[in-house]
Amino acid sequence: MRRSAERARRPERLDEVVRVPRRLDARLLVPVLVAWPVVAFVGLVVPLAWVWSGAGLSLLGAVVLVRRVRSTGLRLTALTLSVLALVLLAAAGQRAVRDVGPLGELAEARAVVTVRGTVGKEPLVVGGPAVASSGQEEARRGPTVLVRIDVREVVGRGQATSIEAPLLVMADQAWSGARWQDDVEAVVRLSPADPGDDVVALARPKGPPALTGQPGPVFLAAESVRADFRAATEGLGADARGLVPALVIGDTSRTPPDLTQAMLDTGMSHLSAVSGSNVTLVLGVGLGLCRLLGVPRRGRPWVALAVLVGFVILARPEPSVIRAAVMGAVGLLALSTSRRQAGVPALSAAVIALLVWDPWLARSYGFALSAVATLGLLLFAQPWGRVIARGLPIRLRWFGPVLAVPLAAQAVCGPIVVPLQGTVSLVAVPANLLAAPLVAPTTIAGVGVAALSVIWVPGAAWLAWFAGVPAEGIARVARTCAELPLGSIEWGDSALAAVGLAVVTAAGILFAPWAGRSARLRPLIAGSVVLVVVAATLPTSVAAWPPPGWVFVACDVGQGDGLVVNSGTSPDDDRAIIVDTGEDPQLIDDCLDRLGVRVVELVVLSHFHADHVAGLAGVLEGWEVTELRVSPVAEPEMMARDVLRMASAAHIPVGALRAGDTVRVGAVRAEVWWPGHPISDGSVANNGSVVLTVDVRGVGLLLSGDMEREAAAQVVRAARLHPERWGEIDVLKVAHHGSSNRDDALLDLVTGRVAVISVGEDNDYGHPAPALLDALGRKGFDVFRTDLQGDVAVVVDGQGRLGVRTRD
Repeated sequence: MRRSAERARRPERLDEVVRVPRRLDARLLVPVLVAWPVVAFVGLVVPLAWVWSGAGLSLLGAVVLVRRVRSTGLRLTALTLSVLALVLLAAAGQRAVRDVGPLGELAEARAVVTVRGTVGKEPLVVGGPAVASSGQEEARRGPTVLVRIDVREVVGRGQATSIEAPLLVMADQAWSGARWQDDVEAVVRLSPADPGDDVVALARPKGPPALTGQPGPVFLAAESVRADFRAATEGLGADARGLVPALVIGDTSRTPPDLTQAMLDTGMSHLSAVSGSNVTLVLGVGLGLCRLLGVPRRGRPWVALAVLVGFVILARPEPSVIRAAVMGAVGLLALSTSRRQAGVPALSAAVIALLVWDPWLARSYGFALSAVATLGLLLFAQPWGRVIARGLPIRLRWFGPVLAVPLAAQAVCGPIVVPLQGTVSLVAVPANLLAAPLVAPTTIAGVGVAALSVIWVPGAAWLAWFAGVPAEGIARVARTCAELPLGSIEWGDSALAAVGLAVVTAAGILFAPWAGRSARLRPLIAGSVVLVVVAATLPTSVAAWPPPGWVFVACDVGQGDGLVVNSGTSPDDDRAIIVDTGEDPQLIDDCLDRLGVRVVELVVLSHFHADHVAGLAGVLEGWEVTELRVSPVAEPEMMARDVLRMASAAHIPVGALRAGDTVRVGAVRAEVWWPGHPISDGSVANNGSVVLTVDVRGVGLLLSGDMEREAAAQVVRAARLHPERWGEIDVLKVAHHGSSNRDDALLDLVTGRVAVISVGEDNDYGHPAPALLDALGRKGFDVFRTDLQGDVAVVVDGQGRLGVRTRD
């Protein structure tokens, strides 16, 4: 009788079984969240003895707890301590290996040595007159090539030593021909790297590298495939020519810079870089072909593994590519319904393995974004997709999972992106949605192009058009969305701003179900709330510009200086002094137009790098200029000659400014503190910058050009000898766009605590350097930046009170 009742309760069909969803296993995620920041901010920075001690104590604690495990909490604590000990041991061990040998000591002594090693990453070419990396600079005219060398041997002070240490070479175009995995030898001058950097030292070469060996046959074959792929896409338009190789193998060498910026602004950059999503797409294409070809289910993982290995070799197995490959594999797992429960443990294990393999990934924004985006897919993509689908008509429910993927990625990545951009994108989700249907055909056709180009480049060139058409569509989406008004909102770039956005995002996720139910029950109230929020977000008015009482403006001229001092005898006068003109004539012209300047009484060019003088042509053509004063250090010579030629053509008198000179123009009095004599250390041009203290209607300004620590020390010495000339300084124009090559003693001579940094948005030089921002913060400065806040104006009201206004 009992058996009959049990039989009656059993479902007769399999589809009648009620599936109870299993909870995601997040136990391994807790140790990752603890170990990651400890490695990033402790394990890679503090002295090695402390790291060894921390690893030992963590291991001891884990052993003690394992022997007394009686609860889930203790087991989790023991697991956390075990993982922490593992990653700290890995960090300490790798740091110890890198520190073996004399390279660090030679770098501290700034010695000239011969290094032999292998090119560890594809050389990166950056434009501009100067490059800053890890607190060191090299200033020169023309592009700069950054090359990472995995050094095997260093010859210095008459002794050759075998080592294993990475070195960052900052070179000129003579190094642009170096290929990944080439064996090279070079004579370089070393300098120390900052604590926590992923290189042991920095180097400036004394000449081109000597090639001593080539990559192995596998990597040479991969390079041949990349070259054939580029040849096959040569006939496409500029955007497609750059995007097709980027989407397939992460080759962004031909992507137009403005398109790269548009994709950054719209949250689409993951499509064109070697990222986890990039790998997921390629793996998805491979598995899709398996289904079409009837490959048995058991054989598909092996095909996926072969595709993954081939992709890594083709994209080059650098740390960023390995990281992307691992995250892409986990991301594919995240999109698999049958394996979703294993996703979080797999992601956590992958992060731990990568941190053990390369602890410096803990300080990488790219790694953080990949891991967090993958976590967002695991936690939110499927449940959000189901919830969104339930609210859509039956024929459109397929759109729910499609919308959930970019929504989940944007929600979890936002707090990490904010410190980089200072804004929250409002177009990232719609831009990715519009581009999503175009990504698959571009990738599928692109894979076919890559494969066919190996044996028949002309045929691959015809096939490339099938990839190029949707790629052009992706580019159009990026460019159009980047130009939309209110595409982003200012949020701030501080750690507090990131935490604030994380709290807001978490609150939105937690309260979204309640808000959805309330909206259905009370649609009128919900609509009113939405209108109020939108109205509060939109700007209500445009701030007047120029602000009343302005005395000084740092124009937003990109990566350069374009400074305007109001020289009129009254605040409403239309006369000004310009100190440096930026690189783009149009940008400085626009700034002067906004300020209502009609007469330029004096132009001062601090030094002759293009980002300070190339905009002069626009000023001379559009304004009445009375006089031009320049640095006596005519470096680089070609740009100095161009400046003199432009001034001669415009019949503008030219003079030099030297330490001890005094300049009076209208309401402005300026004292010249440098240059006093040429400095051969560091950058000759930067250390030849004209340094001025300016008094304009009671406000003291220190305009420091691009001077480096050597010139700054001279200025500090002179200021202490002649305090009566130095006076009270209210505003510091930070030298060299926020470079960390500085003398902090200068900060103590600034009475006021306002610092203005003229710097380009998303520049390639690392400006402003975190070390410099930290120093300003410790000294109590209020920092204003043109890359984040646009034009920065210093103003004085009717009572003589100083203020700062920005044109965001």
